[in-house]
Amino acid sequence: MTDQPVVELVDTSVYTVPTDAPEADGTLAWDSTTLVLVTVRAADASGLGYTYAPAATADLVDDLLAGVVTGSPAFDVPRLNEEMHRAVRNAGGPGVAAQAIAAVDIALWDLKAHLLGLPLVDLLGAARDDVPVYGSGGFTTYDDQRQDRQLRGWAEEQGIPRVKIKIGESWGTREDRDLDRVRRARESVGDATALYVDANGGYSAKQALRIAEALADQGVTWFEEPVSSDHLTSLASIRAHARMDVAAGEYGYTLPYFEHMLAAGAVDCLQADVTRCGGITVWLRAAALAHARGLDISGHCAPHAHAQVAAAVPNLRHLEWFHDHVRIERILFDGVLDPTGGSVVPGADGTPGLGLTLAAERARPYRVR
Repeated sequence: MTDQPVVELVDTSVYTVPTDAPEADGTLAWDSTTLVLVTVRAADASGLGYTYAPAATADLVDDLLAGVVTGSPAFDVPRLNEEMHRAVRNAGGPGVAAQAIAAVDIALWDLKAHLLGLPLVDLLGAARDDVPVYGSGGFTTYDDQRQDRQLRGWAEEQGIPRVKIKIGESWGTREDRDLDRVRRARESVGDATALYVDANGGYSAKQALRIAEALADQGVTWFEEPVSSDHLTSLASIRAHARMDVAAGEYGYTLPYFEHMLAAGAVDCLQADVTRCGGITVWLRAAALAHARGLDISGHCAPHAHAQVAAAVPNLRHLEWFHDHVRIERILFDGVLDPTGGSVVPGADGTPGLGLTLAAERARPYRVR
């Protein structure tokens, strides 16, 4: 398109927010989370994008990506995504580089929607009106009371009919506690609420199959990353034998990663994280790969970065309403969505783009660069 606005500025900032309690899953523990924010400007509009990644991600944006994007046509987001991928060739595409690209890509889509005065879902084209969500948390560091309060908050107070807890504690060495926590989770939410678990790759293959049988007895219908997603043969074997759906894909940084996972028959539902996989541009392509195989896609974490694009694909299963990120996004942004009833409706109020603005005063205490 001729005579379109060009990107005039790419800016970065970094925010680190402490958790509200110690958090851990099967293979990692943390007490704070860092969000890298990218702002892009063109004409009289701006767009924001972000990723949950180390602060060094901002340096990569500044050093390798800003020069690629600045001065380029603001509407040509797929073209800029491709050029950013080429720019990080020698830095290594997967990992932090992909997260940097993701943050810029999201910001560019937000900018384009602002320039056109449209909610992003209207720019992309809606495939559905609402986006189902599931409450996600249940960290292995929680005691019984805290887990119960969190689960009941989602199921009873907010009416979210799907919840997920972490298992695989200490690299799968606490099986008894894992299963006890699953039993308690079922007691907390009752039989009418779907119960999911996520082992974050903490189990061995045979161990995961044994655990799967016990999980099925509690009506668990979603077993996320029972083994590391690096081991696609093992993941496919567990999928073939387990009664519940097996899911993985959150560590996908490139489109070929998702194709390899799908070609291996490793998952019943593909997960992809828009803040890791290279942004909205690549997330849509991952969804198309899954759709071509008759499979759903689920958005991993970062709920407000996903909501609008999630509504634009026909094979969406749901979006993860992740406790840590929901809390951070409520602190840092205005325009957050309400999941009461079990779904969100992105773009309903007509606000352009992602519908988010940085809440500068609330965010300031958490800014680290």
